[in-house]
Amino acid sequence: MSTGTLTEAILEFPDNRLLIDLCGEFDRNLTDIEARTGIQILRRGNQLALHGPEESQAAAREVLNALYQRLEQGRPVGRDDIDREFRLHPEADESPANQLEMFDGGKVEIKTRKKLIEPRTDAQKDYVRSLYQNELCFGIGPAGTGKTYLAVAVGVNMLITGAVDKIILCRPAVEAGERLGFLPGTQEEKVDPYMQPLYDALNDFLPGKQLAKMREEKIVEIAPLAFMRGRTLSNAFVVLDEAQNATTMQMKMFLTRLGEGSRMTITGDRTQIDLPRGVPSGLQDAERLLKTIDKIGFNYFTSADVVRHPLVAAIIEAYEKDVDGA
Repeated sequence: MSTGTLTEAILEFPDNRLLIDLCGEFDRNLTDIEARTGIQILRRGNQLALHGPEESQAAAREVLNALYQRLEQGRPVGRDDIDREFRLHPEADESPANQLEMFDGGKVEIKTRKKLIEPRTDAQKDYVRSLYQNELCFGIGPAGTGKTYLAVAVGVNMLITGAVDKIILCRPAVEAGERLGFLPGTQEEKVDPYMQPLYDALNDFLPGKQLAKMREEKIVEIAPLAFMRGRTLSNAFVVLDEAQNATTMQMKMFLTRLGEGSRMTITGDRTQIDLPRGVPSGLQDAERLLKTIDKIGFNYFTSADVVRHPLVAAIIEAYEKDVDGA
């Protein structure tokens, strides 16, 4: 990663319509260039402000000017064109493809549209590395350790940088020890309460209007686990949250949805199983059956990794001691 002096450079483009095409849908082209150079690009009218190390600014300026000239010639600009320009300037490339090399220096960051996410514990850092390294990854541990939050952040990063084409988030629609009875409303309104934690995470990483448009266009999907049956999920980042509440058959069904170019993350807490008594947890079975398979990452969290209120860690420890002493 570049370590030069941080400055601002201004690029001005005379044709505002071409500038819109240069930025791309949802500013995706700018996001790609940001991720590959380590700078920040802000749009101001018909100008782009480049913030970051001078050497990275220079490379981004060359790429942006070359892409704009392409638009002036009546030719479109896509991800392949951006990639080609960066191949001509490999010294500036800090793309997610090189993200693991960046992690080797000890600094782990996940860039999203709204904020930069930094894991707070060693277990979280290892988990994020595993999410980038493995096509199938498990995050297992107590509530509040960032398992789902970090997985969604990585999914958003991979989406905005073009590594995947869509994000699919799902949960088993299982009541947490309560009988809620009949819920009024449409099918979506019935399952929304179960999906709310996933909405919360996405809202942290993507602007509201952009997220709404992505959901409308099925670029981002949030659905109950049962809706995954019969699908093959290709070129997608897929997260199964609260996986301890999936049955063995549901877990097998979900795992076999993995398609070409996809990443799959399974998160869960073995101490909060809400399945009916006598029904085995699919998470525990998957852990037992898949532990020896190469290229499947298993990452574990403890109360020491809780990043919520300090009392949450103390509460988890108290319950763990009670179980151990029982």
